[in-house]
Amino acid sequence: MAKIIGAVGSSHIPAIGLAIAKKQQQEPYWKGFFDGHIPIWNWLKEKKPDIAVVFYNDHGLEFFLDKKPTFSIGAAEEYISYDEGWGLATIPPIKGDPELSWHICNTLVEDEFDITICQELGVDHGLTVPMQLMFPGDPNYGGIKVIPVIINCELHPMPSPKRCYKLGQSIARAIQSYDQDLDVVIFGTGGLSHQLDGQNAGYINKEFDLMCLDKLVNDPEYLFKFSVRDIIENAGAQGIEFNMWMGMRGALPGKVEQLHFNYTIPISNTAAGTMLLSHE
Repeated sequence: MAKIIGAVGSSHIPAIGLAIAKKQQQEPYWKGFFDGHIPIWNWLKEKKPDIAVVFYNDHGLEFFLDKKPTFSIGAAEEYISYDEGWGLATIPPIKGDPELSWHICNTLVEDEFDITICQELGVDHGLTVPMQLMFPGDPNYGGIKVIPVIINCELHPMPSPKRCYKLGQSIARAIQSYDQDLDVVIFGTGGLSHQLDGQNAGYINKEFDLMCLDKLVNDPEYLFKFSVRDIIENAGAQGIEFNMWMGMRGALPGKVEQLHFNYTIPISNTAAGTMLLSHE
C-alpha cells in the first residue's frame, strides 16, 4: 500500500529560481533562506520518496481570470514549464503518475469535491521553483514523480483554509487506499505573508506568520476560524497562499512532529517559511 512519509513547506517565489540560475545561494541576501533547506535536502536524499503531491497555485500560465477552477489536479504523463516572463529559464519536464492521479481524482469526487482534471498541464514557478529547490542541481529531481494539486489563490471566491485542509485529508485517504507500494511526500508551497501591489505593497506580518506555522503543527483546526478575508487582512493579498500549507497539513494523518523549521524575511518582499514534518 502507498504511504505518506512526511511533508515539506516552502516558498515558490520566482526570484528563488533566478538565484539558483545565477548561483547566488551563498550571497548574504539568500544564504539564510537556502541554508534553511539543508536538513530537507538531507531528508529527501535519505528517504528517496517515489511521489510528491505538490500543492501550489497557478499564477495565470494555465488558468487566467477568465477560467479559474477552485481545485485542479494534474493527471498527465509529464508536466512542461513555460516562459512566464519572469526571466526564469524553463526546466526539464517533470514526470507524472497518471494512475495515482486518477485514483486521487476518483476519491475526491466521491468525497464531494468538484475538481478540474488536467490531462495536459503547463506548470509555472509555483511548481518548478520548489522542484529546483528541493532537488538542487538534479535535472531528474531525485527520480520522483509529481501529482500537481492547484488551489485558486487569485480570483474571488477562494476556498477557505478549512476547505483546503479537508482537501488534503481526502487526498491522504486516496493515497492510503492505493494498492501500490509507494512512498509519498507532500509539498505545500507559497507565501507566507506578502502583498505585491497596492498601498500595502511590501507588507509582511511576522507575528501572524509564526502563529500560523506554530498552530499548523499541533493544532491545525485552530486555523479554521480564519476566513479568506481574515487571512488577507492579516497576511496581505497574496498571503492567502497559506492555503497550500493547509492542504499539505491536511494530508498528514496521525500525530505530527516538526523535524525542521526556518523563517526568513525579506525575500523579494515575501516572508519565506521552511518546514519539515513527519507523522506516525
